Amino acid sequence: MGLKVLLSKIFAAWVNRDLNQIRHHAVHLQQQTFTRLIDQAKNTAFGHDHNFGHIKTYDDFKNHVPIRDYEELRPYIERVIAGEANVLWPGKPTYLTKTSGTTSGVKYIPISKESMPEHIKAARNALLSYIHETGKADFLDGKMIFLQGSPVLAEKAGIQTGRLSGIVAHHVPAYLQKNRLPSYEINCIEDWEEKVDAIVQETSTEDMRLISGIPPWCQMYFDRLSAVSGGKKIREIFPNFKLFVYGGVNYEPYRARIEESIGFNIDTIETYPASEGFIAFQDSQTDKGLLLLVNSGIFYEFIPADEYFNDNPTRISLEDIELKKNYALILNTNAGLWGYSIGDTVKFISKNPYKIVVTGRIKHYISAFGEHVIGEEVEQALMSVANEEDVDIVEFTVAPQVNPPQGQLPYHEWFVEFGNEPKDLKAFSLKVDKALQQKNIYYFDLIDGNILQPLTIQSLKKDTFINYMRSQGKLGGQNKVPRLANDRKIADELSAYIIKN
Repeated sequence: MGLKVLLSKIFAAWVNRDLNQIRHHAVHLQQQTFTRLIDQAKNTAFGHDHNFGHIKTYDDFKNHVPIRDYEELRPYIERVIAGEANVLWPGKPTYLTKTSGTTSGVKYIPISKESMPEHIKAARNALLSYIHETGKADFLDGKMIFLQGSPVLAEKAGIQTGRLSGIVAHHVPAYLQKNRLPSYEINCIEDWEEKVDAIVQETSTEDMRLISGIPPWCQMYFDRLSAVSGGKKIREIFPNFKLFVYGGVNYEPYRARIEESIGFNIDTIETYPASEGFIAFQDSQTDKGLLLLVNSGIFYEFIPADEYFNDNPTRISLEDIELKKNYALILNTNAGLWGYSIGDTVKFISKNPYKIVVTGRIKHYISAFGEHVIGEEVEQALMSVANEEDVDIVEFTVAPQVNPPQGQLPYHEWFVEFGNEPKDLKAFSLKVDKALQQKNIYYFDLIDGNILQPLTIQSLKKDTFINYMRSQGKLGGQNKVPRLANDRKIADELSAYIIKN
């Protein structure tokens, strides 16, 4: 056992005591966070505009601070981008993270000197929780790879700007730097496919023990490793590979294919980082769900997802949440986001401690006919049937067909890239439809009432989604394929890739 492994186990035990405060005193810690955030920001432009000096309670806060998405907060953010200080948070941000919004184009999210350490601490604690629970720390003696965006940063009004993963690359602790790949030069390659090929060449003979990234782009890395090694499984290339850390998307649709590529059921850690803050991570290999980080500079609010688009939706803090109810997640952060709708939906599966699962995007749903089908329902319906029939799913997206051929009822059209196609695609589609009806009563009523016909699945050619994302300039990095849409924009693009029977 190396010194690094031994010290990590001691440190992990110490960190676990700290995490027990989060597990057992979450509501109290959230109240402390709320009070601290209001006090720190009361003399900012936003604080003056919203009477922070008079806010004493959460009810006061709700009366003074409305819920906003990025577009509604943009006037303040534009002032920050222009170089003005003390707008949303004291001083100027340390960084601006650049993200691609689905409705807002490029978005710039501030990261402050107070919020940046929380990103690093959360990522560290996710690994230390794993070490403390399992006793496994040997991965620290080998190489680790973080598939991420370029660390090259630009500037706006003197503020460094880049992708979140690229910014984080500048803050990897010194004790991990010698183990970390890819090299800085390769990490700076902007073209994703060129970068992956270079990473494959650099890492294929290394002792890789931990691999981290968004699942579809890790799969691309695994595929290319296998190709250059003559079809070997990843466990044959990296015999000491023991831990896969991921975030950004639901892992379940990718699990079977990734585990097939690796060659065994590897330990995994799910994380929930966002440009707006590091929200949660998986702290146990035996419990489902992510531990909500209630003491990391974020005060959380929740709106029942089915009320989100109402004029006056219910708005609650952590102590009033209900289990197994879908909520839109609202953030107030120590980087100056206030009443900010991040766009994600979550569901609590535990209150002791407070643990969540991410269920989808508040604007990524299908309700062309009033069904309000969400991402969680779609993923579970598809994967339950795929697992039953031993069918491998590479990627998929769903859109409504509101203008079917004359004489037909409207329907949901699914575009699926299979690793191995079902023996009977029509029968497979009907099973998925039945599974979705069981998940969503409104969808059941529409099918039962002959308003909709059962869904149709279109089988797509190999590498369809890689080719599609490449065509959109969104291959790799933090980019993800939207699973649901209420329009046909993606569907129409994918029609060219349908396998004709």
